[in-house]
Amino acid sequence: GLVLGVYSSEKDDGAAQFTSAGDAFDRLLSGKLRELLSLCGPPLKKGKTRIFHGLHQDFPSVVVVGLGKKNAGINDQENWNEGKENIRAAVAVGCRQIQDLEIPCVEVDPCGDAQSAAEGAVLGLHEYNELKQKKKPIVTPQLHGSAESEAWQKGVTYAEGQNLARYLMEAPANYITPIKFAEHIEQKLRSFSNVKVHIRPESWITTEQMGAFLSVAKGSAEPPIFLEIHYLGAANTNDSPLVFVGKGVTFDSGGISLKPSSGMDAMRADMGGAATVCSAIVTAAALNLPLNIIGLAPLCENMPSGKANKPGDVVRAKNGKTIQVDNTDAEGRLLLADALCYAHNFNARAIVNAATLTGAMDVALGSAATGVFTNSSWLWTHLYEASILTGDRVWRMPLFEHYTKQVTDCPLADVSNIGKYSRAGGACTAAAFLKEFVTASHWAHLDIAGVMSNKDEVPYLRKGMAGRPTRTLVEFAARLSQDSHN
Repeated sequence: GLVLGVYSSEKDDGAAQFTSAGDAFDRLLSGKLRELLSLCGPPLKKGKTRIFHGLHQDFPSVVVVGLGKKNAGINDQENWNEGKENIRAAVAVGCRQIQDLEIPCVEVDPCGDAQSAAEGAVLGLHEYNELKQKKKPIVTPQLHGSAESEAWQKGVTYAEGQNLARYLMEAPANYITPIKFAEHIEQKLRSFSNVKVHIRPESWITTEQMGAFLSVAKGSAEPPIFLEIHYLGAANTNDSPLVFVGKGVTFDSGGISLKPSSGMDAMRADMGGAATVCSAIVTAAALNLPLNIIGLAPLCENMPSGKANKPGDVVRAKNGKTIQVDNTDAEGRLLLADALCYAHNFNARAIVNAATLTGAMDVALGSAATGVFTNSSWLWTHLYEASILTGDRVWRMPLFEHYTKQVTDCPLADVSNIGKYSRAGGACTAAAFLKEFVTASHWAHLDIAGVMSNKDEVPYLRKGMAGRPTRTLVEFAARLSQDSHN
């Protein structure tokens, strides 16, 4: 199969405006493709397709997809590069049509931006069907022509990184337990000589005095794991690393503050923070990015049992602060509190944590963007610029003192794990809680609860767990590595 792009006509005469690959293919057919397109009705709108069969012996099926305006660039209203997003969406639609025809191989028009085309193809074809007997046919996308092969390969690597996060998040919680999560990441990193993976057991966590993390883990029969990854990509292995921290609750029942049963199965993806940061490091290693990255993922289940945290219990975090656990379903911040304390051991250039932390984040922004709470404008600018390129957007949220008072005004302990006005500003009070465990001057907290899954909002992702914002984290790390080079 072959997927070719066509731009919306600038004029009303409706003549198709092909990409250079489309033009070359049309010349090969002596103009027949252009002729057929004009006979098929009105010009192709963005994301719409036409399929032609039997035009060329090498490509029995050709899908032509609408790319929208030719010179679409950065859209300030949308905070993304519209041209890149149009390519991702169009290519994904085209590749899925080839898959529906059960054709095992598809060549993809680079559409003037081979990286975006590759991302659209690889993200668009991904589906979790490991446990089904009837699987969709596997389709291998390849670049049509040889002009942009390096950019194409980069796009494939970015997309495979996000697909790894999607795989981990989608898999059932009895398949991805804390230890299985850690082993899966270790196996992905085994071939890199500049990566060390430490799978820390419960005894190590106890020695590190991570009392908040352990208090969540003790409710489950699955032992907790603290996953620590060291990627040494910089020329100088002693350079200050970027530290990624990810919440790794492999299943979240809510604990004693039990969640409603409807939709609870989606809580297999409550380790989305760990999945995205670990997948970003796997991708950074595959791209051989010239910087040092450390990944930290506290992994456990949050279950109701005779040993579980009870509302009102007080636990002690690694930095000595006491925490009143007023709601056992606000458990992610307990894991992160200890992991963030530990992250300060590494003299980090920046600490970035990701977590499916609050339902309030989903209420605030829905699935349009990841909420970012940060004490550093420098860090925010890098994340924001990266997200414009990837189309996986971020939006800055407030870290006001206003919210800090709501978690530190606590009857029994130094801090409470929920804000005293319960639902008001829930994503902001969660961020204020985390800030109590951070002294680093460049720290960002990404609340990814709203972007955890995809229904139909992102056209190049199928329905299911989204693996967002893995590509933005990778692009951010790549920008940081250029920074240190200059």
